[in-house]
Amino acid sequence: MSIRQSLLALLEQEPMYGYQLRAEFESRTGATWPLNVGQVYTTLSRLERDGLLEAAGQDDDGHAVYRITPSGRDEVRAWFATPVSRETPPRDELAIKLAMAVTVPGIDVRAVVQRQRTATIRALQDYTRLKAEAPEPAADGDLAWLLVLESLLFAAEAEVRWLDHCEARLARVAGDRRESAESGSDVTTIEEVRR
Repeated sequence: MSIRQSLLALLEQEPMYGYQLRAEFESRTGATWPLNVGQVYTTLSRLERDGLLEAAGQDDDGHAVYRITPSGRDEVRAWFATPVSRETPPRDELAIKLAMAVTVPGIDVRAVVQRQRTATIRALQDYTRLKAEAPEPAADGDLAWLLVLESLLFAAEAEVRWLDHCEARLARVAGDRRESAESGSDVTTIEEVRR
C-alpha cells in the first residue's frame, strides 16, 4: 500500500496537516488500514524533502499545513496511470504459514487450514453484513469505503477457495503416501506434491 501517493492524492484536493490526512485516509478506506500518525509525519517529511509537497504555514490552531507541489501532482497522476505491479507479490502471511506448516514435523496442517477457513468465513460473513447494511453511496467517501469493502469481500472469497484447494491437495498427497507405504515405497516425489 502506498501511503506516500495516497497522502499526495489527498493533498491534491486541499492543504492539510498530518492528523487531518490520517483521518481523511482512514475515512476513505473505512479504517481498514489504520495509519500511525508518526508514519504520516515521517512520510510528509520525506515528501517535502523530495519536493513533492511544501509547508503552507499554520492553521488557526498552530498545526503545520502542507500543500502539494506541481511535481507532487505529476507523481499522483503517474501513480493513478500505472497498474499495480505483480512482479513482486506482496508477502502473504497465510501462504507463508502453510508453507512452513507443511515442512515442519508434527504440525497438523489440515487443522491449520480448518481454523483459517473458519476465521475467513467469519470475516466473509462480517463483510457481507457490512455491505448489506451500507447505504447506497451518496458521496465519493461512501463509494470509496464500498470499493474497499468489496475488495475485502472478494479477497476473503478467494481465500476460502484457495483453502479448499489446499485441503484437497493435502488429501491427495496423504493418499499418495498411503499408497506408497502399502507398496513398500516410503518416498514422496515432488511430482506427488505438485499434483
